[in-house]
Amino acid sequence: MSRIALVYTEGGHWNNAEPLQVAVMETHKRVLGEEHPDTLISITNLASTYSHQGRWNDAEVLEVAVMETSKHVLGEEHPATLMRVANLASTYHYQGRWNDAEALEVAVMETSKRVLGEEHLDTLTSIANLVSTYQSQGRWNDAEALEVAVMETSKRVLGEEHPSTLTSIANLASTYLNQGRWNDAEVLEVAVMEISKRVLGEEHPSTLTSIANLASTYRNQGRWSDAEPLEMAVTETSKRVLGEEHPDTLTRINNLALTYLNQGRWNDAEPLQVAVMETSKRVLGEEHPDTLTSINNLALTYNYQGRWNDAEPLQVAVMETSKRVLGEEHPATLMSITSLASTYWNQGRWNDAEALEVAVMETSKRVLGEEHPDTLTSIANLASTYRKQGRWNDAEPLQVAVMETSKRVLGEEHPATLMSITSLASTYWNQGRWNDAEALQVAVIETSKRVLGEEHPDTLTRITNLASMYQNQGGT
Repeated sequence: MSRIALVYTEGGHWNNAEPLQVAVMETHKRVLGEEHPDTLISITNLASTYSHQGRWNDAEVLEVAVMETSKHVLGEEHPATLMRVANLASTYHYQGRWNDAEALEVAVMETSKRVLGEEHLDTLTSIANLVSTYQSQGRWNDAEALEVAVMETSKRVLGEEHPSTLTSIANLASTYLNQGRWNDAEVLEVAVMEISKRVLGEEHPSTLTSIANLASTYRNQGRWSDAEPLEMAVTETSKRVLGEEHPDTLTRINNLALTYLNQGRWNDAEPLQVAVMETSKRVLGEEHPDTLTSINNLALTYNYQGRWNDAEPLQVAVMETSKRVLGEEHPATLMSITSLASTYWNQGRWNDAEALEVAVMETSKRVLGEEHPDTLTSIANLASTYRKQGRWNDAEPLQVAVMETSKRVLGEEHPATLMSITSLASTYWNQGRWNDAEALQVAVIETSKRVLGEEHPDTLTRITNLASMYQNQGGT
């Protein structure tokens, strides 16, 4: 029965795996006892399935219990106990409880270093887990320092082509991506992809992930024509190797749809997103976080098509479900509220948009922190609504604050910082402060050319904006 459950979990069929794992756990408890190592493993496996089902509260209950039993039976520093602490931290991470996750992950890392050694594979894994939490907290500089150390140690201890080393390089590339250092990310991702193809094979799941990561970087660079063939290839291979309904396959179909969306090919994106949504509902369940994401993505396409009345009921449903299933303050819930506010914005319902955006901003400040990237985005969104209402004086202080914080936290050349400068320049222009607007716009264009490239869509948009300013001033 355990082996059949394993087959189901490897295929992403968690609803099929769950009843088998429950049966195994109950049998182990009855035959072996509640504290037997095999019983603890069966509980851990069931908790993992709950986590994949998005049932994080159910997973948490099991993980807390198995962690406490492991501490009591095996000892606080036993590798199996450390693994279970790490599992609980992972669940906290998914629940958006990053501070709780961080505390556990730091403890696991420090104990692993002392008990197993700084270069043990489990120690390196514990560091990588902490890095993931730093990334979610927007602490990319802290993440980078740890990732470089893990990568260098992995290369020295495991070898440059070991799967764990490749994962460590991919993780560093992900941080570069979040830092807006897309060229640095690309170099690493190309290397990981090429090695993965040669060492693991072209159809290995890790190879497919490496291709998908590179395509994501191309998307961020505005190189949608380069991203598209990679995404098409990885989608077709995933369908054949993993199956059409595997969660990774669904993610890759959605990524291809996003590329179509960026290319303005909304009619091509829509059927893919509908298919992902319907499959997610059937395979994962209507309330699974990935299903909610797929519904929100379809609503985004409707927004781009100007079908705001079609987008709105989807977004309301996602928001209400997220509040009930994930909690009112979960980052994914806040994102769903932001999406609905965007639709209200497009419908000209600025008072409705404003009310939602104020709520998201206040919650983000309290839950994520005033300088978290998502908080800065929420402030920028509210400022955008003020601008649309012609409330330039209300928008300006928010935009100045976002720009200054972005410069300090993200860096002066981060894409999000450049966007904040562009938005402030637009407000200055609408206030008739053309010299102030021009100075910002000229500076951001030069930085965009250097950092993003002369042909990046954001660079071209900023050049167009400056030309429009000159035209409206009667300049050249």
